Amino acid sequence: MSEWLREFPKELYIDIKKPIDQAIGYMMEHWGPLFDGISAFLRQILLGVQGFINLIPWWVLVLLVFVATWRLSRDPLRAVIYAGMLFFIGMIGLWGLMYTTLAIIITSVLISLLLGFPLGILISFSSRAGKLVRPLLDTMQTMPSFVYLIPAVMLLGLGNVPAVIATVIYSMPPIVRMTNLGIRSVDQEVVEASKAFGSTRWQLLGKVLIPQAMPTIMAGINQTIMMAIAMVVTSSMIGARGLGSEVLTGINRLESGRGFAAGIAIVIMAVLIDRLTQAMAKEKV
Repeated sequence: MSEWLREFPKELYIDIKKPIDQAIGYMMEHWGPLFDGISAFLRQILLGVQGFINLIPWWVLVLLVFVATWRLSRDPLRAVIYAGMLFFIGMIGLWGLMYTTLAIIITSVLISLLLGFPLGILISFSSRAGKLVRPLLDTMQTMPSFVYLIPAVMLLGLGNVPAVIATVIYSMPPIVRMTNLGIRSVDQEVVEASKAFGSTRWQLLGKVLIPQAMPTIMAGINQTIMMAIAMVVTSSMIGARGLGSEVLTGINRLESGRGFAAGIAIVIMAVLIDRLTQAMAKEKV
């Protein structure tokens, strides 16, 4: 009896590891063609995004950042600083790796938005759906990101494709939550006035709810992008290319300069994307 008071009794242990392993093994054995198809589809999207990005000359991207910053902030000095920060990535020899990382981030964010935005709208209209989705979102946000990598590798192999899947799982919750919050926060008087003028549900959604909730939705998009960037280094552990793999190589070889250079490039990317998306969100207010 004294042992039961000091330590959790072994007689009450439940083995959940084996059923999970068996479930993944079953999927690998019986659903192989499905996951092969998913992998091929995502690979084509990645290659398409990568090909499009590679068509952009380095100086054009620097100029785009300069023009976008100037237009959004009306501050020429800030525009010069941001363009100079991007130019610095090329100066330290990481421009190509930055493009690869950018392709993974863009693909992951696009998929997250395509899945998360409609889901956020759904739970904003249905409290029952919200009760079902919220525990799933909590799990997606709090589960250590390394855990996603294990089944992703087993089902999809190594490389950028499982990195996209893991990144989508990790980065999708903010857009779902913020879309739900934004739509639910719209002034009910505006909603009732729209209904009084005979708006259908789709008209109410497209002409009232989404435009009114757009600043909050833009904040969710910003957070989704930042969480996707946060997965860059983690994804490199399963063979994803880009700046994250450079950081991982620096760690494995104890090359501090190599790791710091790639880390600085990731920070610059994160800062530029964060500031520009925040400025876009303020324009929606």
